[in-house]
Amino acid sequence: MTTTPPPVAPTPASSPAPVGPKTNTLAIVALILGIVVPIGGIIVGPIALGQIKRTGEGGRGLAMAGLILGIVFTLLYIIIIIANVILFATAASLSTYSY
Repeated sequence: MTTTPPPVAPTPASSPAPVGPKTNTLAIVALILGIVVPIGGIIVGPIALGQIKRTGEGGRGLAMAGLILGIVFTLLYIIIIIANVILFATAASLSTYSY
């Protein structure tokens, strides 16, 4: 009588990748708005941070980046507007055009 060895279980080709926490959707929106519409990033960023703190979702860095970019771009736009007003006021006062 010959005995046959038990069948060997097939080895998986690869193990599944570990899954991290779900990324908060508002954090992604905050990052996009922080670049495109900076005031939107300033508004949505803290809302996303509150949700992340409450639910434990991922995306804190995205929400922070959206908030920071929103602040930086808003300040940059304000500086550009002030510089343009000063430039045009100076140019208008130095104009020698007469009627």
